[in-house]
Formats: sequence, structure tokens, C-alpha cells
Amino acid sequence: MLELQNVSYQVTEGATEKGILKNINLKIDEDFVAITGPNGGGKSTLAKMIAGIIKPTEGRIFFNGEDITDLSITERAQKGISFAFQQPVRFKGLTVKDLITLAKGTKISVAEACSYLSEVGLCAKDYIDREVNASLSGGELKRIEIAMIMARGTQLSLFDEPEAGIDLWSFNNLIKVFEGMREKINGSILIISHQERILNIADKIIVLAGGEVTAQGTKDEVLPKLLASSEACSTLMNKLA
Repeated sequence: MLELQNVSYQVTEGATEKGILKNINLKIDEDFVAITGPNGGGKSTLAKMIAGIIKPTEGRIFFNGEDITDLSITERAQKGISFAFQQPVRFKGLTVKDLITLAKGTKISVAEACSYLSEVGLCAKDYIDREVNASLSGGELKRIEIAMIMARGTQLSLFDEPEAGIDLWSFNNLIKVFEGMREKINGSILIISHQERILNIADKIIVLAGGEVTAQGTKDEVLPKLLASSEACSTLMNKLA
């Protein structure tokens, strides 16, 4: 479904070129894929590149066999790619029902809009007419954003660190939402995440470090090595402390 061929991304810092992504080659067609790795490794840059917010310096991106490298975020959305920001956007003056209706792209009933909220564990009657403003918590916004993506029903749903900025209770509920979404969505879910619980429900894990793919495979192939490496690093830090 999604293929990246020799994708690189550089930025200019003063008189030097800094490589953020370096010759990335990936094929993603599994139901649930997680991209992980250390901070500064290029994960969010890769997510924005797939969504169409930024374009690669080199290489091409294909979606369902079509070259989408030069398409905008709007054009990619029309092709079937949804993108959930790390920090969901607040829309003063719009209600939750307005957003779900916009996401669906057609006029829908209150009952249908409410069904999407129920899917993400929100009591519809408490949220359907609420304005999407500062009165909503980070966890509530994340779930409303997921409801919007479910309403869109696109082939690729991309989430950039959905756990960022939310409390443990909200995160535990997000895990349940993603597990349910995996069963019901007609397409692929791609999540950028550090969280072991998210990695543990993935069909495929891709490790990105230093702008390069350092490992990829099933969770049984990749996750044990990641956990062993993390434990070894923690042990070393404790010895140095």
C-alpha cells in the first residue's frame, strides 16, 4: 500500500547540510504498524513526510502504486491518508458533531455521529454538542480525533505519538480504542510511538535511529531486542549514577 524508495530529508543549518532522514526504504501494508526509536531519530519528520506536510529532499513515495511525492496534504487526504497530529488542534466555534461531519464528508445524523464517539469510549450525549476548545482535555481531544479518522474511513491512518501529553488513565483507554480500531477499520494503522503497550499490539515494528531504519520485522522479532537494549542502557546509567 505505502512504499518509500530511497527517501532522504536534509535541512540547512548555517553553512552545513544536516541529514534528518537518510535513504529510507520501506513497504507498509500490514494492518497495524508501529515506528519507534530514540528521540531525534526522525520519526515525526517521517510521519509529516508521509502525510505530505513536508517533501523529501531525495527519493519517492508511493501509495497504492501511485507516486504521491509531490502531492499536498490535502491531495493525499483525498487519496486516502489520514493524519493525527501529536497535539490535536482545537477549533473554537466548531462542535464535535461539526468535526465528525466534516471528516465523514457527507451529511450525517446525530445518531451516526454519536456512534463514532461511542466507538472511542466517549458518552455521546456529553460531547456531541461541545465546542472543540480548551475545555476538553488532551485525552478527550485524542479520542475525538480518532473518532474523526474512523468517520473518514481512509486506507491509511497515521498517528504521531498519540500518547503525548495525556495522563495514564487516558492512555490506558487509548490502547483499548486502538485495539478496537484495528479490528474494525478497513485499512492500515501507522503509529509513531515509544510505548511498549502500543508496540505490543503491532503486526510490524520499524526502528528509526539517526535518520535510518535500523531494524524492522514482527513484534516477536524486534520487540525483545528493543527491551533488552533498553534494560542494558538502564543498568549502565544506574552504575554511572
